[in-house]
Amino acid sequence: MLDVTDVALGCNSEVGTLRTVILHRPGAELKRLTPRNNDTLLFDGLPWVSRAQEEHDAFAALLRSRGVEVLLLGDLLTEALAHSGAARMHGISAAVDARRLGVPLAQELSTYLRTLDAGALAHVLMAGMTFDELPFGEHELSLVRRMHHGGDFVIDPLPNLLFTRDSSFWIGPRVAITSLAMHARVRETSLTDLIYAHHPRFLGVRRAYESRSAPVEGGDVLLLAPGVVAVGVGERTTPAGAEALARSLFDDGLAHTVLAVPIAQERAQMHLDTVCTMVDTDAVVMYPNIVDSLTAFPIRRSAGGVRIDRAAPFVEAAADAMGIGKLRVIDTGLDPVTAEREQWDDGNNTLAVAPGVVVAYERNTETNARLEDSGIEVLAISASELGTGRGGPRCMSCPAARDPL
Repeated sequence: MLDVTDVALGCNSEVGTLRTVILHRPGAELKRLTPRNNDTLLFDGLPWVSRAQEEHDAFAALLRSRGVEVLLLGDLLTEALAHSGAARMHGISAAVDARRLGVPLAQELSTYLRTLDAGALAHVLMAGMTFDELPFGEHELSLVRRMHHGGDFVIDPLPNLLFTRDSSFWIGPRVAITSLAMHARVRETSLTDLIYAHHPRFLGVRRAYESRSAPVEGGDVLLLAPGVVAVGVGERTTPAGAEALARSLFDDGLAHTVLAVPIAQERAQMHLDTVCTMVDTDAVVMYPNIVDSLTAFPIRRSAGGVRIDRAAPFVEAAADAMGIGKLRVIDTGLDPVTAEREQWDDGNNTLAVAPGVVVAYERNTETNARLEDSGIEVLAISASELGTGRGGPRCMSCPAARDPL
């Protein structure tokens, strides 16, 4: 029996007390990483998977100890596939690419996948499948099958599922399905979409934004305050994506101001939440090397439709939109080298579990000390292996329910 609680789903901030969160426990998909493919699959190293699982289990246990309901994406996917035949067809059609595999092989693979039970199908959809793992031999009608090496992927694995923040985010009572920029991650949204469409827990949930074109990723979206959203524009989210998101949120009455925030188009700053996250209702922790240079283009609904103002300093534009006198920036006070090292290790990527209480990686000792000196309670977790994909506690979590501010 599926456990359906009475928690009201939805979020209107980054810091309201966290009630329900979606995580993904790292699994077999990480074991697919090799020195030949880790760059393509967006990992900077090869994680020790069992240790990564231990670290993730500790992260989930910490959240549960604070009263947070933890939903695991793998469980949700399996339950949705067991519940709905349409979910099974949805997942299989997204995973089997006839353009790459050719029609004969694609048809045979789809037929095989339809025979799997929910758990086995969920495993393939997440961990992928190699040509060696096909349950049938070389097909005389498939040139693709004959010409590929056995270890090549017939279905690509999804090691970045670990970062549940990116493929969806909640705003108000609705969920937004995003459009991921990197080829290695595109299929993640099909699984997220499947879960929200077919899992009984999300029955009746309405969509806030759904794009299949201009990229928007959840790691670039910060809910600064009720009605105020910041969107990073850089390596993963495009200006067109940010504008489309803003117009959609305005049309649905979910925001009155969207701040488009240009960030460097580079791996170290792939998302806005790698350089800035909310740690209290009026406070952010921010990479010190960009505090003075980060800007924002305020986008607001106007009588004529939408107005886009000139760029202004981010801290000032945010405070103005939030209706507060000043946005408190936690001054990490770090020398440039230490600041750069700890930013690379996701020191600024914190997950708030309540106003003034955040989860952070323990390795970023200097940033954590400055947060605590500023009155922020830091719940530290280990991340020697979780960090190999370049993502911190916020990246690894999709809050589905917070107390409203």
